[in-house]
Amino acid sequence: MILVTGATGGLGRQTIEFLLNTTPASQIAALVRDVNKATDLAERGVDVRQADYLDEAALVRAFQGIDKVLLVSAVAFTDRARQHRNVIDAAKEAGVKHLFYTSIQRSTNFVMMEVTESDLATEAYLKASGLAYTILKNGYYFEGLGYMIGSEVPEAEIQVPAGEGKIALVRRSELAAATAALLTSEGHENQEYTLSGSEAYSFHDIARELSALAGRPISYKSIGQSEFVAQKVAAGLPEIVAKFIGQWAAAAEHGMLAGTSDIVERLLGRKPTSLRKYLKATYFPGT
Repeated sequence: MILVTGATGGLGRQTIEFLLNTTPASQIAALVRDVNKATDLAERGVDVRQADYLDEAALVRAFQGIDKVLLVSAVAFTDRARQHRNVIDAAKEAGVKHLFYTSIQRSTNFVMMEVTESDLATEAYLKASGLAYTILKNGYYFEGLGYMIGSEVPEAEIQVPAGEGKIALVRRSELAAATAALLTSEGHENQEYTLSGSEAYSFHDIARELSALAGRPISYKSIGQSEFVAQKVAAGLPEIVAKFIGQWAAAAEHGMLAGTSDIVERLLGRKPTSLRKYLKATYFPGT
């Protein structure tokens, strides 16, 4: 039986949807903090179980009878490492055989505030736990571009503090499909996979594609972190969130998100979504 944590969040929920395409609902469990947010999953036959990452005893109860757990990592600005340790300890106590952990792509040694340290700590703890493990180093979502460049087509210029860096962008739904494929196949014990796009794109590439789609010139300018944060705060974002988005741009500048991989492509059996296709569907729907 497969259990997916964070089952009402974006990645967890989409992973369950893909699992349901190939796996009987009776063999899928969803871990949630609020069962009222997962009533539709329960109605479809998914075993909805309640626990919080901070409540190890509840986690042990929730993991009874589970063979594989997908640990969707906790959000930033929390004690991620402690929450992840609780899940790993509970899985071991409950007799789980295999734990999959969603980490973040690290193509370089750039340290990203709020996530890198806790990812490294979790990976080391999981490897030492005695559980069979699979570490999924997920690339940056295409959907995250909106936080950097805005949800509307820029008038004339993209301003992001990413230098000449590139990102191997990948759609969250395609990561979910790849994750579901890994969860339902064998031979992934004690493996680490980078689940990124097949191509890496710079913000110059993004500007060129937007220019072609919009029919007007749009350029890219790399700006400083402080200027970027000030712009986002002026647009209404809390400063802590603006700084976090800026950190992703810095990660791009330093090559952390640039490494391409064909694993998602092989698991999907097709090429992942291209930059042009994503931008057209997102910024120019119906055209």
